[in-house]
Amino acid sequence: MSKIEVSKISTLTGHRDCVYALAPSQQSNIFFSADGNGLVARWDLAKPEIGDMVAKVQNSVYALHYLEANDQLLVGHNFEGLHLIDLASKTEVKSIKLTGSQIFDIQSIGNLILAACGDGVVIALDFDNWAVRKHLKASDKSARVIAVHPDQKSFAVGYSDHQVRVFDTESLDLLHTIPAHQNSVFALRYSPDGAFLLSGSRDAHLKVWDVAQDYQLHESVVAHMYALNSIAFSPDGRYFITGSMDKSIKVWETATFKLRKVIDRARHAGHGTSVNKLWWSPYQNYIVSGSDDRTVSVWSLKFP
Repeated sequence: MSKIEVSKISTLTGHRDCVYALAPSQQSNIFFSADGNGLVARWDLAKPEIGDMVAKVQNSVYALHYLEANDQLLVGHNFEGLHLIDLASKTEVKSIKLTGSQIFDIQSIGNLILAACGDGVVIALDFDNWAVRKHLKASDKSARVIAVHPDQKSFAVGYSDHQVRVFDTESLDLLHTIPAHQNSVFALRYSPDGAFLLSGSRDAHLKVWDVAQDYQLHESVVAHMYALNSIAFSPDGRYFITGSMDKSIKVWETATFKLRKVIDRARHAGHGTSVNKLWWSPYQNYIVSGSDDRTVSVWSLKFP
């Protein structure tokens, strides 16, 4: 493994429950986190010790999504729906009752908002009209994660029935069904060039799918000891990180899909429990991780 230097910048405390969601903002140093207690916080990587509450909802929050055009934040309120938060005033602009299930992920493509729900439905919402356009019901098992292709013409959804399904953005038709894993699919990301789809699962495997070859399997790696929860690419796309229930964060090289570094508790004062969500910031090339241990950690990586 190459000599990637890891140093811990900060441990952010203030959440009183497991941290499940992270979201960026239009400023590379500002990001948001949310927890199982319904608290949504804003953090500044330039002054990471000081958190700022932007919203508090009654139930747990598994999903956040930042809307750059309006400087607003979508909060997935489990068993309820979506709240739209104006960040300048820290007030709710509007909300919509969507589901009696969990909301595991939120993504957007232009005016289209997508919410992956615990009942297997992906809800397609028209943002301007603030109304449901369609319910995509492709499975009876939970829809856990959504990845939007860089060309925005399609998006992929990972499900607890072990499948990944790819949909057309315009028609919302099902394009591909990928028999991806031996267990629930928790993590999904397209490579920045759009050539590959990466999936991670409760089966601890990382799989790489070739988009141009109708999503044929390109690579399969036993990446972790336990469930793989999150995947995030570096701003330049040369590396990506995976976070796991095994408490570790792993750094991989995109060109080869080879492991380059392990960040863990023993060597780097890593998390004490499951790593649930990752974000790789353009600010100082920091990586940010949210965990069941109720903390958010900030790391600096230096590459040779």
